[in-house]
Amino acid sequence: MDFSKLFSLEGKIALITGGSRGIGKMLVEGFLAAGAEKVYITARKREQMAQTIAEFDADYPGKVIGLPADLSQMDEIKRLAEELSGRESRLDVLINNAGAAWGAEFDQFPEAGWDKVMDLNVRSLFFLTQKLHPLLKAAGKFDRPAKVINIASIDGMRPNPWETYSYQASKAAVIHLTKRMAARLIKDNIVTTCIAPGAYPSEMNKAAAKNPEGSARGIPYKRVGVAEDIAGGAIYLASRAGDYVVGTTIPIDGGIVNAWIPEEFQDPSGGH
Repeated sequence: MDFSKLFSLEGKIALITGGSRGIGKMLVEGFLAAGAEKVYITARKREQMAQTIAEFDADYPGKVIGLPADLSQMDEIKRLAEELSGRESRLDVLINNAGAAWGAEFDQFPEAGWDKVMDLNVRSLFFLTQKLHPLLKAAGKFDRPAKVINIASIDGMRPNPWETYSYQASKAAVIHLTKRMAARLIKDNIVTTCIAPGAYPSEMNKAAAKNPEGSARGIPYKRVGVAEDIAGGAIYLASRAGDYVVGTTIPIDGGIVNAWIPEEFQDPSGGH
């Protein structure tokens, strides 16, 4: 075993949905640094995607390829899978990162806010993986499986104070769906896992982006996440290092899920 390549993504072809901004863009950066051969990204906004590709092109010319798609639409999911199949004979890593959120008070929460979030966060994740199954299966070998990494949220592991009902439900669904998909796809040498991010600066988490110090107060580690944190976890799961991790959800959150202590139990002197 060559341990120097344990976390290498050399030669890997990956698709990262929602890869033009936020956590998706952080994952693209990490995959390129880890040696990925090509990283395909999807996004609805072509201009934003082109800008992201141009940023990476300076250091990684030709390695980031954009495939515009609205993954909330089934025909777009099918079209994306067909386009990628026309370009590649295999897909080593699929990261299902595209997602949406919606907040509204319980009495006013709209059906549109339920359907949009559940469709994109859960339905599209499942059906995109289904449509890309042949490419993933072509890449997977017993001694070097293909990978599907779903991006959930710590909000699927414990309630948060905000009235984002469909978002929290959708992310809990992703965590359980990961387990069920893992049990089936491992038969085809495809390892399925999940990451539950905490607070990272992004369009979806404007509080962490605009006021990281304020957001950090509720995090045991006392800072918000950065690209190295989330990308490091994804590289671990996508590389040889993560081959034996099947169906697991890893929170990468600075301790919010597993190390947070309510204020009434904290030591007034500052210790815990």
